[in-house]
Amino acid sequence: MSLELLDILAAELGPALIEKSSDHGDDTAVVDPASWLRAARFLRDDSRCDMQMMVDLCAVDFPQREPRFDVVMHLHSLSKGHRLRLKTRVGKPSGDGAELESVVSVWAGANWFERETFDMMGISFRGHPDLRRILTYPEFVGHPLRKDYPIEKTQPLTPYRDVEDIDKLPPFGPDEGQPWSRVDWQGRIAGADFQVSPAIAEQQGQRPALSKGIEYTELDEEAARTATE
Repeated sequence: MSLELLDILAAELGPALIEKSSDHGDDTAVVDPASWLRAARFLRDDSRCDMQMMVDLCAVDFPQREPRFDVVMHLHSLSKGHRLRLKTRVGKPSGDGAELESVVSVWAGANWFERETFDMMGISFRGHPDLRRILTYPEFVGHPLRKDYPIEKTQPLTPYRDVEDIDKLPPFGPDEGQPWSRVDWQGRIAGADFQVSPAIAEQQGQRPALSKGIEYTELDEEAARTATE
């Protein structure tokens, strides 16, 4: 039925459906950003689709591409059992102009998903009822899941707020806060001196993350053999 959904959506949107694909049971439709909200309403309200459940909404960063970001929703019909991945593309390579209509009016559960996407990627959602950061704090500078977010960047970059009866904490050091770091995953997987797991790197005397400014000695032969097995 998901394959039929692609044809139904193509008939409804016409040229606003930019791409459609089906691979190993994953059926995907890519729509023009101007038709994002229209496509969402149609998929929910049309009886052949009946997509009453929005499972997830997130974004993927392609910093060398224009449009830069993929915004991705995963939809599910509880009554019919079929699923669909709906995507669109927004933003310039600089990250500017990353804006899209909110689908909170279609699925109320999209509220926090859109806030997270705004916080982490900097994509704005027009018509969102309360668009503000959700995982970081209001003074946070930048969007930490963008691939060009500097690994050495230390937050916060603004003065601490005075809160009565709450002690101020020092800022993170350059070797801390690693969830925001950029890691050379391909180099680690290929057997370079950075392991896929920072914890394993610590055990083997390697640099656990690219931002950690500590020199380590080279791996001995046994550690190198173990790391590549």
